[in-house]
Amino acid sequence: MSLALSTSWNAYRYNDARGLLFEIKQLGFNDLELSFNLTGSMVEDLPSLARELNLNISSLHNYCPIPDGFIRKEALPDCYSLSSLDTEERKTAISYTKRTIDTASSLGAKAVVLHCGRVEIEDKTRELISFYDSKSLDTKNFRDLRNDFIVRRKEAAADFLTKVLDSLEDLNQYACAKGIRLGIENRFYYREIPSFEEVSIILNKFKGSNILYWHDTGHAEVMQNLGFIGDGDYLKAYSQDLLGIHLHNIIGCVDHQAPIKGNLNFKDITPYLKRETIKVIEAHHPATATEIKESVELLKGLFDGIL
Repeated sequence: MSLALSTSWNAYRYNDARGLLFEIKQLGFNDLELSFNLTGSMVEDLPSLARELNLNISSLHNYCPIPDGFIRKEALPDCYSLSSLDTEERKTAISYTKRTIDTASSLGAKAVVLHCGRVEIEDKTRELISFYDSKSLDTKNFRDLRNDFIVRRKEAAADFLTKVLDSLEDLNQYACAKGIRLGIENRFYYREIPSFEEVSIILNKFKGSNILYWHDTGHAEVMQNLGFIGDGDYLKAYSQDLLGIHLHNIIGCVDHQAPIKGNLNFKDITPYLKRETIKVIEAHHPATATEIKESVELLKGLFDGIL
């Protein structure tokens, strides 16, 4: 499995699949991940274009294509939530996730990356990041805010986690029938599901199934920066169930930088990766083409023997 590039890098600069894929091919990539901001018409054009350009689609990020009735910038992975207590919303989330699984199967992809919804409380992650930015983590105000946030999430989480497990039960059976694996991604916002502890609950429930762990380097660093987890906790705990990884760097708590640019040392994650781990560069704008190419060279050097 070689390095893939997520179309999240350039998708918003194109309204057609040809230009989007051609630019990625020009950077030297043979593998890509389809991001969650692609329209139905763009996805329809992908099979023939991928064959023409000799591109392999390794994974898709739910929802792909975007759900009906949404414009691209509103069609976020949680626009319908798999944790919703509203029965109709959750059914809709499951239905569109199954459509993504169908799309993955038709394109010969191996995996779908899932966001699993959220605990419906007021999120304080950005407020905590403001303390980080002002170098005020060692203050009573920061500690009180974080501790209150942890308590409130814990008190409210049970019903939402139960709905996630119900949703995944349905989706796991569907994905198994289609030969697609589902990657449960660690999250950026602390109210989102799964928390560090909830990853274990999900993986234990679905042990031996098509549900595995998907690691996001930037999200993990944010949780570490804010003191929710320790250094490298996610990979130490869950690498044995690792399906894939989103590779991007972070400056402070601003993630989705090109891997070449930021505070992370990607050498630290190398021991947890295997040749079969799906490895996706998930840099966003304004990462440049030059930064992407330099990131490939950096990662190839570090991942020698597991690409």
